[in-house]
Amino acid sequence: MASSRIKMRDHGAESSLYWRRAVIAFIGIIALMGGLLANLYHLQITDHQSYQTRSNDNRIKVVPIAPTRGLIYDRNGILLAENRPIYSLEITPEQVQDLDKTVDQLITLLELDPEIKARFLKEARRQRRFNPVVLVNLLTEQQVARFSINQHKYPGAAIEAYLKRFYPYRDTFTHAVGYVARINDKDVARLKEDNKLANYASTRDIGKLGVERYYEDTLHGQTGYQEVEVNNRGRVIRTLKYQPPIPGSDIYLNLDVALQQQAQELMAKRRGAAVIMTPKDGKILSLISSPSYDPNLFVHGISGSEYRHLLNNPDRPLINRASQGIYAPASTVKPMLAIMGLNEGAFTPSTRFFGGPYFQIPNTKRKFRDWRRWGHGWMDVYRAIEISADTFFYDLAYKVGIDGINDYMGRFGFGEYSGIDLHEEANGNLPSREWKKARHKQPWYQGDTISVGIGQGYWTATPLQLARATSILVDKGETIHPRLLHGIGTPEGMIDMPVSKGQPITLKQESFWDVSLTGMHRVINGKEGTARRAFANTPYTAAGKSGTAQVFSLAENQQYDHEKTKEHLRDNALFTAFAPYENPEVVVSVVLENAGGGSSQAAPVARALLDLYMIPEIIDAPNTQELTDE
Repeated sequence: MASSRIKMRDHGAESSLYWRRAVIAFIGIIALMGGLLANLYHLQITDHQSYQTRSNDNRIKVVPIAPTRGLIYDRNGILLAENRPIYSLEITPEQVQDLDKTVDQLITLLELDPEIKARFLKEARRQRRFNPVVLVNLLTEQQVARFSINQHKYPGAAIEAYLKRFYPYRDTFTHAVGYVARINDKDVARLKEDNKLANYASTRDIGKLGVERYYEDTLHGQTGYQEVEVNNRGRVIRTLKYQPPIPGSDIYLNLDVALQQQAQELMAKRRGAAVIMTPKDGKILSLISSPSYDPNLFVHGISGSEYRHLLNNPDRPLINRASQGIYAPASTVKPMLAIMGLNEGAFTPSTRFFGGPYFQIPNTKRKFRDWRRWGHGWMDVYRAIEISADTFFYDLAYKVGIDGINDYMGRFGFGEYSGIDLHEEANGNLPSREWKKARHKQPWYQGDTISVGIGQGYWTATPLQLARATSILVDKGETIHPRLLHGIGTPEGMIDMPVSKGQPITLKQESFWDVSLTGMHRVINGKEGTARRAFANTPYTAAGKSGTAQVFSLAENQQYDHEKTKEHLRDNALFTAFAPYENPEVVVSVVLENAGGGSSQAAPVARALLDLYMIPEIIDAPNTQELTDE
């Protein structure tokens, strides 16, 4: 058997293989080291700032600080909206040994609703144990005192104070001042759209109504912040930086507390509205909508039952009748219509007109009756305004037509927003051919014009529009926009709001203004004036115009009976007035829903409101007995 051959080791090949492997391993190590170094360079050099910021974001937390809301004052510096501290009881769970027992003891001590325990424990489970959780809000002074005496028994429990809006006059200024309430989803969406959401990071409430809403940006202020260092569990270790918030500016309104309170008393237990303004600069001294409600109900969150009570109240207290109430202006617009007739040449100051019991459009059978069944006989424009003769203005409307009425009355502000600094405003309706075609799909008829000629038919207006139109008449064509804001308080002093004017009304003869104003003077001071009894023995000279607006249409031969008519179908009573006659300082407009005649019901209220301004020491309103009316 042949012996097997012994292989000899090839040391050269092995050495070559070893070095090849070593080189490959070395290159791999170099590559890995290069990648590691490149990554370190990327982390430490290239993206250092980014990771540093992200690290700080984890370590440093920015906590927003809500600004203090600006205060609201009346024209005399009396506070209408303030910020009052409210007290809440908060518990930090990690500092309490037996949370259930502590909560039970506090509920017993402060006589709280036992149902709050379940809500508190649920909220405590959602929060980190070192964060305080509110047990109860709105502690009374007695509860605060009772807890303070026993606080040593409850480690981890503490009372915290917060500022909340409070309206000391409650329902007196609700529809003018408005209120604030908790920010909801709609508010967030609006703030986001306006790029203001960041400024509300720590704010809980926002203006919802009235001046509070209109001047939200002025009242709110600028949010501050503090930078705090936190550990990996989110606990605050120290404060690094503090930027204080900028408080909101205080605002001063033209409203007068004494005037508003007494006006509210005059309107008590009535549905309606009253506006008192100065004609030369548009300052709103009083704005009453009756009935009203307490805005403080909304500040802390109104209950469902309370809100339903307000919402379902047949007297509709939530509506601002002064700026949103829609009523036929009735005869209160006859002085403005007279201006139109004079300027259009439909008659002259000396034109004689015979007012029978009714007016008929030529070649028609329909009769438009005067409020006085037997008519008024011969008259001129002065007497027509004084006695409020319907037939005179029926004839005027027929001569001028709806296009002329729409044009001229639009100049007096009807059918458009008044420009007041409130979002809650209706523009009423000044009818036109185009409006009826779009709304009712019908052409305009001459009979429609006749009703509009006495402020009825399709014509509607707000008490605020009526006050503004009267101011334009008193100012002989100067159009001033009504204003609630008097000025804004700043560290440097008061910033007064300028008078806001519109396009003035120019007439062919300036004397035409005096014709209507004289007619209004005779309404109160003339022998036949419809409001002469309501304004008897005033120590000042006033002028005005009454109106009685039908709520439903009567048949051609049907007679209106106030007592037999259902309350909600009775006529609305209106009156607009100004004083003193020689140099007018104030305009008053009153609307009383379903009250009856304007001269018998609204005129005494208007007289009392003028008394409050002209004779401040007089408090009692004049007797509102039934008087002869149009």
